[in-house]
Formats: sequence, C-alpha cells, structure tokens
Amino acid sequence: QVQLVESGGGLVQAGGSLRLSCGASGRTCSSWTMGWFRQSPGKEREFIAAINWSGSNTYYADFVKGRFTISRDNAKKTVYLQMNGLKPEDTAVYYCAAAIPPVTAWGSKAEYDYWGQGTQVTVSS
Repeated sequence: QVQLVESGGGLVQAGGSLRLSCGASGRTCSSWTMGWFRQSPGKEREFIAAINWSGSNTYYADFVKGRFTISRDNAKKTVYLQMNGLKPEDTAVYYCAAAIPPVTAWGSKAEYDYWGQGTQVTVSS
C-alpha cells in the first residue's frame, strides 16, 4: 500500500508564496517520477510540474514556469512545490502523484499510479 499526503496549502494574498509538501509512505520507491497537479471547480485536473527520481530533470507547465519550483528529498520521501508570485487563478486543490517508470508523458494524468488526497490553495486578490 502506498500513501501520499499533501500539506502546506492555505489562504494567501496575491503575490505571496506557499510551499507544498507531499510525504510518501508504504511500499514506495525512490525511482518513481513525482508530479504535482491541480484542479479547480468545474475544470479538469491539470498538470503543474514533475521531477525524475534523482531530481536532475524537471518539467513544468507553461503557466507556472518561473514561478513554481518542484524538488524532492528521497531520504525524507518527500516532494515539494515552492509556489511564488501566486495569482487568484492559482486557486485550486493541489495533488501530488507518483508514477512508476518508465514514464513517457510526464504531463499526462494517465501515467501516474498513486495520488494524494489533495490540499486546498486559495489566493485572494
């Protein structure tokens, strides 16, 4: 059994920052690709960022480039999403996900095998 638990969400003013964390437990593997997605009411869950097992490769959606940074600490079994310059349109439930390699399409939800329960991020204007 694998569990992913997100934390760090909350209410922040536009222009502010938040750091999300996702802790993994159970039968985890440091070779997994980890990703962050988000979903707003009435919208599809969308890809934000992904990172390979070593952290040497990262991939971002265009709308977060330069604002968000994904990182991981395999010793702590934790992946992070540092979010700066937050905008009201960033308001959503944020999910972390784990993909068992090989991963061919890092931005595709279908590639990810395990999901967390999500953490709410609300950005006020």
